[in-house]
This record gives sequence, C-alpha cells and structure tokens, in this order.
Amino acid sequence: MGTKKLVFLHSLFNGGDVAQLVEQRTENPCVTGSIPVVATKSTSRDVLFLFNFVPMLAKFLEHLEKNKLCGKSGKILLAVSGGVDSVVMAELFSRAGFDFGIIHCNFNLRGKESDADEKFVRDLALKKYKSPCFVRCFDTKKVAVHNHLSIQEAARNLRYDYFEEIRKKEKYDFIATAHHADDQIETFFINLLRGSGISGLSGIPVKQKNIIRPMLFAFRNEIEDFAKKNNVEYRTDSSNKSNKYLRNKIRNQLMPLLQTISPQYRTAINTTISNLKNTGIIYRSQLEKASLLKTDKSGLITIAIDELKKLKPSLHYLYEFIVPFGFNRHVCEDICNSLDEISGKIFLSPTHRMVKDRKNLIIEVIAGNSLCKDFMLAEDVKQITDPVKLKISEKKTAALKTFSTDKDTALLDKDKLVFPLIIRKWQRGDYFYPFGMKGKKKLSDFFTDSKLSVIDKSNTWLLCSDDNIVWVIGWRIDDRYKINKRTQNILQVKRLK
Repeated sequence: MGTKKLVFLHSLFNGGDVAQLVEQRTENPCVTGSIPVVATKSTSRDVLFLFNFVPMLAKFLEHLEKNKLCGKSGKILLAVSGGVDSVVMAELFSRAGFDFGIIHCNFNLRGKESDADEKFVRDLALKKYKSPCFVRCFDTKKVAVHNHLSIQEAARNLRYDYFEEIRKKEKYDFIATAHHADDQIETFFINLLRGSGISGLSGIPVKQKNIIRPMLFAFRNEIEDFAKKNNVEYRTDSSNKSNKYLRNKIRNQLMPLLQTISPQYRTAINTTISNLKNTGIIYRSQLEKASLLKTDKSGLITIAIDELKKLKPSLHYLYEFIVPFGFNRHVCEDICNSLDEISGKIFLSPTHRMVKDRKNLIIEVIAGNSLCKDFMLAEDVKQITDPVKLKISEKKTAALKTFSTDKDTALLDKDKLVFPLIIRKWQRGDYFYPFGMKGKKKLSDFFTDSKLSVIDKSNTWLLCSDDNIVWVIGWRIDDRYKINKRTQNILQVKRLK
C-alpha cells in the first residue's frame, strides 16, 4: 500500500477509529497478507505496524477518496436489491463506519422470489445493520404497458424516482448504487450496438448529481470472492440466467467468449473506456467553444444557419447542440437537409419545437408540455392547472342538453368512466369514436381532417378512461361516453383559458 493510501486511511479515521478498525480486523481477519496501515513517530516515517487488513475495503476507501464521492460525515442511502453486488456494498459501508440507510424496490416481476428479496433486504437493514429501511412495491408491468415502455425502462424510471423522493424527504446526501466494473463493460457493448457516440461509450459515471457508484473499482468475481471469504449472505436473481434481455446476452454469451480470446479483455476494455472518457472531456471542451446557441430575452434559443454550415461535419455539431432539447439524430438529419429550403418548416422533440427561419433555427419549449408525462385525475378533484387547466363538476340529473357546440366543454356519462382518469399526450396508433360518428377513427386522421397544425397537435391533450380516449380536449368527445336519456350522473369537464 502506497503512502497516499496510508495518508487517506489516516485522514478518514481519527485515532480512535483507526485503533478500533485495527482491533476488529485483528480479531476477525478476512484474508491473509499483512500490509502496512499507520506509521508512527517512532518509526521515522517507516511503517512498522502490520496486521491482516482487507484489500477490498482498502480499494473501496481509496475509490471514495480518489473520486471525491463522499466523506465520513456523509449520510448515504444505499440501493440494495439483495444481490451480491449491493449486499457487499452495504457490508463495506458498514465496515468503514458510514451512516447509511437502505432502500429497496419490489417490482413484483418474479412472484414469491421478489417478495423473498424484499424480506431479505428488510432483515439485512433492520437486524444486521440496524439502519433505516425504505421499501416500495410497484406494479411494474402495468406501468410499462400504460406508458408504452419496456419493463426495464419502466423499472429504471420507478427506481430512480423513488430513490430521489426518499433522499430528499429523509435528507440523505447521496444515493449509492452497486454498479461495478463488469456492469461498465456490459453498458459499453450495449451502447456500442446502439450506435452511441463518445458519451455512451465513456462508461457509467462514477458520480452523477446525487448518485454515486462506489463499487466501480471492483469486478464481479472480486465481489463474489469477498462475499465467499467473509460469509456474506445474499440473494441470487434467477432472471440473470435468462438471455431474454440484451444485457444478459452480453453477460452470459459474449463475455465468456471474449475470455477465451483474451483473458485480460476486461482490463483492456476498461482502459479503453477510461481513454474515451478523457477524450470526451476534450471533445466537450471543443463543443463549448464552437457552440452557436444564443438565447434572447424572451427565452427563444437560436442557431445561425450560415455559421452552422461552416462547421464540419455540420450534422454532428448540430446533434450535439440540440440533443439536450430532446431531438434525436434522425430529426437532426431532416433539419440539416432543410437548411437550404424555404423557411417555416417545423421540427419537434418531446419537449421542444424548432422552426427553420430564413437565417436562424429557432428553438422553443412546447407550451404546457410538462415533459409529456401522464397525469392522474382522481374522482374527487374539482379543478387542475397542470398540464391543462380544467374545471370539473357533477350533475345529478340528465336535464342538461345532451349536445354542446362548445369545444371547451365535455358532458360525459360519469357511470361509464373508470377513475382515476388519465390526461396524456396523443401517441401514434391512438384511435377513438368521434362524437356523432358510428365508427372509430385514427387520431392522426382526425387531426388531418380537422386541419390541425403541427403545433396544435403537439399541444393537444387527451382525457382517458381505462386506456380509452374520452375527450380530445378542446376538440371532440368520444361517442361512447356521451350522455343520453338513460344517463343518471353527468360529469362536466370544462377547459379554462
């Protein structure tokens, strides 16, 4: 162990903590091999004190210090699934004397196995470490279907939203996830197959806002070896053996093949990732110098077309300039192909619109887009302002007119509705039964027939009940939910300007 490591260990633990750590490791040596820990004055800076120290813990502490992830006084929320990676992470934080809580998500994807994972993590937190424990169960499949996401995407969104919610509520400094060096390699290949640029090939960030990754220093076999030698109990996820997902295919099929080709492939690829990360720093520095983004007083962002043409390759520069606004590479290609065409063409991302003017590309936030999330409307809600202003009232009689020429008012048969209602943006493939028509109609065709502009389409919200469109807000209700002589309870929904 080098001098810098010794200085770090000495600075991390005060004298009493070091003595306690030494005593603990001496009484319960985990691996053989005496290495120096603390130099005393009597040694004239030579290290004489030797004892059985844990190399994994030393590497862990060095990784925290080198990357400035957290100090001894930090309050850390550990994301623990029950698998070997996250359980060993918890063990290392415990041995290092950190103040931490444990958080777990039960995604209900593996039946009783998921419930057993939850119980294991609860026992680990409350019985072994005596630490706070936070657990939430999710209906992940339902969320995925409702939001048109893959199971993995839905689980990831639920996971990190919940982590951040608890971090803020319970005043934790950081969230620690147990991503390790093999995860880094798997992510590299996933992004490589997706055609990613430097950012995607630069590995998993060791620190990202309030998220830290204190296990990136270790490979999976090192973590499993530590668990075995120290009798650390953990759960095994049976789905890891399935090759249904791309990550598992890379882990179970590609990486063993690479091992036969080059036994040192993991070290070599991690070196490549590190090189790409450093290259990315230079790359982003050059992009900042070349940036053409200008913001006026009203908040509009412009890019001078003539200046963009001077940058080569223009497509690549444009993509890097506007990807933060949600534009993908395919849209960027369309934009570049339109640079010499007439002005007025509009391009959309989920959150922004770009208008090609004569001299500039103009970017603005789509009014009221609220990042295109879905919003729930509970039965007892009387008025909302986000994402669209609505006033809701109930009528106990069918005495109201069954027809209305007011596009901003919907009269609905409440007994046909399933609460909570959902407010969302339209999606490709959506259809409904327009009021006054017998058959169904694709929403895209309805928009075309109604002569809605691209901007009008992007600003349109839908009121939905149990996956059915009830009202294209501000345009037309669904014929299946209209009121009639048999209607007993009317729900009146009015859009406010």
